Amino acid sequence: MDTLTINSTDYSSAGGAGLYTALAAAKSGVEVTLFSPFPDPMPKRLENVTSIVHWIGPTVTPDKMPGFHIVQEENNTIYKQSFFGAEETLSPDDLPNDLSDFDLIHVVPLGHTSRQLTFIQACKDRGAKCISAGTGKPLIKDNLHLIHTVINESDYFFMNDEEANALFSSNIEIKTDSGKCLFITKGRQGASVYLGDHEIKINPAPSTMLDPTGAGDTFCGATLADLVIGKHPAMAAMNASALSAEMIQGIGPEKLLSQSPPPNIKSDIRVIVNHEQIQKTADLISGLKDEKPFDFVTSSLPSINHPLTVDYFFVTTLQQFSFWSTKNGRYHLPLIDTIGGEELKGAFYLFMAYTQLLNSDPDYFSPERQANSTMDEMIKLFCSDGGKDVMPAIEMHLQIAQRYGKTMLELGWTPQSILHEAQHSSTPLKTLLSMLDHLGGYGKDPLRKKSSLLAMILNNRPETYFKFGNDELLPPIIDYHCMRSNLRMGLIDVVDNTLHQKLVNRDLINEADEWAVRYAAYKAVDYLPGLSGRSMATVDEYFFFSRKRCPEMTEPDCSNCSADPVCAHRKELFQPVIRTDFY
Repeated sequence: MDTLTINSTDYSSAGGAGLYTALAAAKSGVEVTLFSPFPDPMPKRLENVTSIVHWIGPTVTPDKMPGFHIVQEENNTIYKQSFFGAEETLSPDDLPNDLSDFDLIHVVPLGHTSRQLTFIQACKDRGAKCISAGTGKPLIKDNLHLIHTVINESDYFFMNDEEANALFSSNIEIKTDSGKCLFITKGRQGASVYLGDHEIKINPAPSTMLDPTGAGDTFCGATLADLVIGKHPAMAAMNASALSAEMIQGIGPEKLLSQSPPPNIKSDIRVIVNHEQIQKTADLISGLKDEKPFDFVTSSLPSINHPLTVDYFFVTTLQQFSFWSTKNGRYHLPLIDTIGGEELKGAFYLFMAYTQLLNSDPDYFSPERQANSTMDEMIKLFCSDGGKDVMPAIEMHLQIAQRYGKTMLELGWTPQSILHEAQHSSTPLKTLLSMLDHLGGYGKDPLRKKSSLLAMILNNRPETYFKFGNDELLPPIIDYHCMRSNLRMGLIDVVDNTLHQKLVNRDLINEADEWAVRYAAYKAVDYLPGLSGRSMATVDEYFFFSRKRCPEMTEPDCSNCSADPVCAHRKELFQPVIRTDFY
């Protein structure tokens, strides 16, 4: 129970790292249990909490509740008084004996890092599936080694940039083990998400700050909620940033205690979703009775029941990106050449390259071989029948292969073990996508294009290597062709003239420009299964094969295109041109 001094005015407020974390998680849509001293009688300022979270812990009198006097002035936070009260006597013995029902348990610093470690170990002894933790700057100086132990013992760890600077000697040192995540909040500079040693930067959400108390804990709780729901760590952090930005516009946790829904990720206003065109497109797809999901069986792909099919698709799907060249800062040509006796384009050229190795070099699909791939091997792999090295950005393909193999080995995973664990969970698709977030080649993309594509392939193959859970739905799979179709058909409108002209010119663009288009397309396509009554796999098949109806380099044959009756016919528009391994 805190006293907050904001602009020289004192306010009585509920408080505590655990409280902000719990309220933010509940606000974000998950069930939350808060373990903390439980006051009896309940102080008025805490009454609303019990209607939002399930509060357990040893009963104490209100005068034993922790309390702080926190002064916010000139962007500085000053703790004038600190009373830890009954928190200091909290014991792991008071925890429930069985914690295995919880998807995740977050342990706040508890005033002493050694106590935090004791609770983390107690949670693990009681069956905790997943551990999250954070720290505080006053604890770091005398507990550096212990805090790194907490990081090692946690699946997720949260800190602000001051704490990160105190814990790590440089930005180069900031990393965690494969399979784990670090989250660093940076105030007006946004946040960073570290998957292993890879950093994803999160832009700040706009806000007018009144009281920053609990902002980091709010970010933590909202992020953890989205991770439990099954979102990518970067998307979870984006949502959390939006909630934190809203929370600091009130006093204490008042915004978290309100019944309003959490805010959404702010879209780039330069590209907007066109709901009228989305409905027309949904009606079109609904009426295409012959349209069905692609089964991923062609001469370029493994034969039905080939023993290496699963390994093959794990290795090749992560390589589905960047099949085009540039010239003078613009898109030049797509990859089209002859391999395996067939003239093939892009994705199927790459598939054929790997298919040729299924019998001649089957070990190539193992994590060990991928981790130790060489440039000579990669050049030979992608060489055309005419002996040409035709693959653009081949260095990126080599790096992706090596990162995939390295993370698989570090985690002790195989394609079969991943599918087994996912298939035997209550939410197979969510589990699979969350596991792929930690694999090199798959995890960097917040929109999970390649991870979703892999899930779809393994589900659509005649062998049905992977089944989704009841009511589980694929997210949109946004690639070049999907974005080009969305732009030309008018499902998304580019209202910024500068960005519009870049797309018309096929100019190389930056990450912000690309995200504006791709995220708008993601949201637009996400509506289509529900509106059309067709599966996301069918929707994806329609857009993927639009490359034949509405190609990159030739004039579209609109009169013979099924989309012609509803299309906006913006034939001059092109997909974002950017060298990325996301798609």
